[in-house]
Amino acid sequence: MSERITRRNLLTLLGRAAAAPMFAPHVARAQQAMPVIGFLGAATADTNLERMRAFHQGLRTEGYVEGDNVAILYRWAENRLERLPTLAADLVQRRVAVLASFGNAPGMASKAATKVVPIVFGVSEDPVRYGMVASLARPGGNATGVNFLAAEIVTKRLELLRELVPGATRFAALVDPAVPPTETILRELDMAANGMHLQLSILKASTSAEINTAFVTLSQQRPDALFVGSGYLFNSRRVQIANLAARHAIPATYADRELAEAGGLMSYGASNIDAYRQIGVYAGRILKGTKPADLPVVQSTKLELVINAETARLLGLIVPPSLLSIADEVIE
Repeated sequence: MSERITRRNLLTLLGRAAAAPMFAPHVARAQQAMPVIGFLGAATADTNLERMRAFHQGLRTEGYVEGDNVAILYRWAENRLERLPTLAADLVQRRVAVLASFGNAPGMASKAATKVVPIVFGVSEDPVRYGMVASLARPGGNATGVNFLAAEIVTKRLELLRELVPGATRFAALVDPAVPPTETILRELDMAANGMHLQLSILKASTSAEINTAFVTLSQQRPDALFVGSGYLFNSRRVQIANLAARHAIPATYADRELAEAGGLMSYGASNIDAYRQIGVYAGRILKGTKPADLPVVQSTKLELVINAETARLLGLIVPPSLLSIADEVIE
């Protein structure tokens, strides 16, 4: 009896040993077959749902579907930009195949974290200026992406707001000093205001409480109109800002369409949805083997003008036909 048991055990062990060389490599190949993308964002996931859908759409155009043939690790700084270097380093340590980021601060944190892992960024200023790429046409190195032009259209945003608020001469600007493009935006604003003979006052806010304080100051200054800068904080606090502008009856222009959709008067800027989609496309191409150095930086050409007609009526403004004819969307 014991001999049969021994032989049976031996046959079992031999069978397992014979099966192991065939099975183990198969498991390893299955695990290795799914590359991992690291996504670094400055704000929060719940304030970027539509943008992330566009990112996934871009990946799908290159044949990648999360959970099917690609995995994604998400890291959100929750508007605390000082966390970005640590989050970027964590993704690099996890040996992601591609590091995707959106915004100047996440892009620069990604670039500082690695010179090896391919990076796809979305930034609002010329990435050459920040040393992220050697040139737009030939990025070189390990990074490429999208420039969605925030500072370059400051003058146009101011012109559109003045057209919607005729006779306005006293403007205020609300900016977030923690956001890298702010310095450039302020320079562009100053030149644009001087060129149009406008008075301009600057207010700064880097927290939700500081936004409230800024609007108290605005109610005392009583400017004719307000220019709101771009930034992760302003986008994530868009309902707060739109409500405060309505409460204080201040016509305002915003960089992101989400603020007009939240009740803001108007927005003009590059399509963030389109930029996120392009980041997904580039991430997919890199997963297929294309080097970032061979993918030119995309300059956003899709600019959107969104006008909230209901807010205009509440402010006693009549949207001129010249703006209605060029608006990409009019929210009724």
